[in-house]
Amino acid sequence: MGRSRGGLTTKIHALVDAEGHPTHLKLTEGQAHDGRSAADMFDTVQSGHILLADRAYDSDGLRAQLSERGAWANIRAMPNRVKTFPFRGWVYRQRNAVERYFNKLKHFRAIATRYDKRDDNFLASIQLASIRIWLRSYESVT
Repeated sequence: MGRSRGGLTTKIHALVDAEGHPTHLKLTEGQAHDGRSAADMFDTVQSGHILLADRAYDSDGLRAQLSERGAWANIRAMPNRVKTFPFRGWVYRQRNAVERYFNKLKHFRAIATRYDKRDDNFLASIQLASIRIWLRSYESVT
């Protein structure tokens, strides 16, 4: 957990599938850079996959790592980037699956208020909430 003037800060990194179900979760300090700290999460991205990520993950190293695997990174470029890459806005709209996952995750009070002070307990709470989110999509409504 990172420490700042406001107290303990934590970033949750999530890799979700096309249906918005989490596949990988990771915690980093609040002051850590997104792209460098979550680069090891993308080991499961394979040939033919499309990675939709936020601007914070825009780096040449990540794009090279994905292209040598045969995957395509559809990441909006940072405003100060000189070299641009192909970007499709209509594909990027599908990134709302991860935003919807984080919205569902915030409905759990212990996670929204960061109740646990230790990072391993906090990650376990996030994983339990993610399991409940995953199972909720398989519930029968009849």
